[in-house]
Amino acid sequence: MGVMRLHIAADHAGYELKQLLVTYLEAGGHDVTDHGALEYDEVDDYPGFCFTAGEAVAADPDSLGIVLGGSGNGEQIAANKVKGVRAALAWSVQTAMLGRAHNNANVVALGSRQHGLVEATEIIEAFISTPFSGEERHVRRIEQIAKYEAR
Repeated sequence: MGVMRLHIAADHAGYELKQLLVTYLEAGGHDVTDHGALEYDEVDDYPGFCFTAGEAVAADPDSLGIVLGGSGNGEQIAANKVKGVRAALAWSVQTAMLGRAHNNANVVALGSRQHGLVEATEIIEAFISTPFSGEERHVRRIEQIAKYEAR
């Protein structure tokens, strides 16, 4: 796996996993920017963290993002509101790889309450190590989404 610039964010539900992933990913040589939460707050709200991480990814096309919550659903929805973000909810290594290979997803959403640390780490590794296939049919579909988004 090559070294990547990564933007990571989580609410209270994903906070503990985020802290572990930051340490793990930095130990692997990745350049990780933590967009919060910077402390555990059981009543914090995920959208702002996801917007900030998504904006950082959209501004740096060579980077990838990771957004974490209890299920990952809300985090994916929030990140996808940022123009230029294609956030994929990954619940397995295969869905993480497909999100990158077929959808050129630049953000992965993961539910920390759905996975143990080992499985979560494997899913994140699969996402950041899988390249976009560049196949014409996938490029065409992504362009259709981008065109709609620009309306």
